[in-house]
Amino acid sequence: MQPLVSVIMPVYNVRPYLERAVYSLLVQTFSDFELLLSDDGSSDGSAAICDAFAAADNRVRVLHGENAGAPAARNRAIEQAAGRYFYFMDADDWAAPDMLERLVTAAEEHQAELVVAGFSIDTVTRPGAVFRQVKEAGPAAFFRREAFRRAAARLFDSNLLYPPWNKLYRADYILERNIRFPNTFWDDFPFNLLVIRDVDRVALLPNAGYHFMRERPESETARYREGMYEKREEEHGWMLELYSYWGIQDAASREMIARRHAERMVGCIENLCGPASPVTGRARREKVREMLCAPRLRESLRLARPRSVMMRCLLLPLKLRLPRTAIAMGKCISFVKRKYPGRFARLKAGR
Repeated sequence: MQPLVSVIMPVYNVRPYLERAVYSLLVQTFSDFELLLSDDGSSDGSAAICDAFAAADNRVRVLHGENAGAPAARNRAIEQAAGRYFYFMDADDWAAPDMLERLVTAAEEHQAELVVAGFSIDTVTRPGAVFRQVKEAGPAAFFRREAFRRAAARLFDSNLLYPPWNKLYRADYILERNIRFPNTFWDDFPFNLLVIRDVDRVALLPNAGYHFMRERPESETARYREGMYEKREEEHGWMLELYSYWGIQDAASREMIARRHAERMVGCIENLCGPASPVTGRARREKVREMLCAPRLRESLRLARPRSVMMRCLLLPLKLRLPRTAIAMGKCISFVKRKYPGRFARLKAGR
């Protein structure tokens, strides 16, 4: 029989976290789902754990493949999924017991093509200690694309439209438009941009109980990322194009896009200044100078209205085009991020 929901989980070398993630799904109050564990060539025993779950619960299917990255693992599962809805979960996070029930109830009640829910960001500050930041949505429902588009700036500002794991997608909406995860890092953002581009019916939920965990030192958010600046510039271009396509150019939306761009440039500078960065000395100064003089950043800094004193201070070296000061700032941020993750999480939450 066709399950109502296909839960898709890419799995790659997450043995310490995998059982927690899968168990949190198998004990859901909503049970009409299949769980597709898409093993991306794991070499740490994760694949065997997936097989054990499949042997113990007939709702679990395992798709083994060679290592090709999370986008390929998700797309492989999409092709095999049978549910009316798709839900994507990361293998190092966990979900509250009623999360799927709340998502499905909202989708069915509003006949939604997309459900967007609030979630928690849990930063492990030390063993046994967690700083939790809650991102809220709704409750609300949009039945016309124009209404959703007018509300999108607020949802972008709350970080609710970027990840896939706080959303329930209607499968036919995804399949009919041939929407897939692109083969790139940070693949979830362009995927969701394609989803929301022409969506009509959207439901919003308060925190549905997804817990995004920041605890792996080697995770996507903690390590040096080559090409981060170029990727952020590409993403900014996508945002500009999306709002142009929507025909929305109001002051609030333009300010949100500009502030988002400027704040991410601070992250790019920090990325260049961490101990794992291979870019040092004069090459780093030239790269930062290039970033600070870029015309699109100058325009973003003109339009942005930072929400906190801290962010105004962080953007000041960028506004004044001071590469050495910006580098010193980046080193300071990197140090706090590595040595004091709890303090960094609190500062970031208040930006």
